Amino acid sequence: MKKALLISCGSLSLGLGIIGIILPLLPTTPFLLLSAACYAKSSEKLYNWLLENKYFGSYIKNYRAGKGIPLKVKITAVSVLWLSLSFTIYFVIPLVAVKILLAMIGSYFTWFILKQKTLKEHAF
Repeated sequence: MKKALLISCGSLSLGLGIIGIILPLLPTTPFLLLSAACYAKSSEKLYNWLLENKYFGSYIKNYRAGKGIPLKVKITAVSVLWLSLSFTIYFVIPLVAVKILLAMIGSYFTWFILKQKTLKEHAF
């Protein structure tokens, strides 16, 4: 069951990453990294396919090699994160404690994304 759940999550994340290539609102690299992590723990065949894929493999390989994440991806990821969090904080969540928690989580992920090396040229 765990294997099926990880494959499902990896496939969903891969789908979002593919959509992110086309739509500038979705960050591609984080979704592909999540897919790789899910596949690595559930299916060696899917993991190897993802790493060797001519369209997606470079995103993951660049990150794993320490080359970083493209600047456009960083900007998009942080922007989408804060747009969605701001909407949720101001219009959806009534509890102040939960709003603060969401802002703290957003701050952590912003820090995490921005501290990653910036890839000098887009690998796609």
